Amino acid sequence: MEANATAPVAAPGVFENGEDPAANQGEPILRVDSIDAAYGKVQILHGVSMVVHPGEAVSIIGPNGAGKSTVLKSVCGLLKPSSGSITFGGTNVIGMRPEQIIRHGMAVVPQGRIVFGEMTVVENLEMGAYSLKDKSRVPTLMERIFDLFPRLAERKRQLAGTMSGGEQQMLAMGRALMSNPKMVLMDEPSLGLAPMFVDLIFEQIGVLKREGLTLLLVEQNAVRSLQISDRAYVLQLGRNRFTGTGEALLADPRVRQLYLGG
Repeated sequence: MEANATAPVAAPGVFENGEDPAANQGEPILRVDSIDAAYGKVQILHGVSMVVHPGEAVSIIGPNGAGKSTVLKSVCGLLKPSSGSITFGGTNVIGMRPEQIIRHGMAVVPQGRIVFGEMTVVENLEMGAYSLKDKSRVPTLMERIFDLFPRLAERKRQLAGTMSGGEQQMLAMGRALMSNPKMVLMDEPSLGLAPMFVDLIFEQIGVLKREGLTLLLVEQNAVRSLQISDRAYVLQLGRNRFTGTGEALLADPRVRQLYLGG
């Protein structure tokens, strides 16, 4: 009886082990259905499923090695799952090359602040618009990026390789937005940044969410990620463990104890 009395009680609205009411609530822009994925002979994902609906901000959280980034690589075509299906905008994207998926309206902000170091801020942003059919939209899209990140506007002609880590991360986000995507995948956008830039990055992610952009976010700062997310998936050892709204997962004592540091 004592063990039951002290056991963590599930928060309302948190579901376990793949149960996901959101999977049947309207047509998602992204549906990941029971994917397995491996690097060589090492299997990382075991039947992972999730959905993202238009206009949602959805996070994937979990401990190191849970398979979070592997999900993103599978979705954007960098890794081909060995089984299962992935549909984006109603199209099966498994087997497509990343550039083909991008042309369908997906953009990626990769982990590690990957920018073209020998190119200026403007040139990096122009590279992000390479998939646009209507190039006349580039100036308008670039002004939007400069409104979102005024620091980039101040450094238009600066070489990206000479910028700080936080500035490079802003540039990587801006470059992804230059394609005017339907959905943006972000892999650890706050990783390794100074606290000032962490606050700024999450603030601007919040702006994008309020503007209605669809976001799928992998983030090691789980608390901050859940605070801005409509829903989230918790992975453990490459499997679905919990899902629910960001608010519900923050309130769940099991999630807090296992993944959020109590």
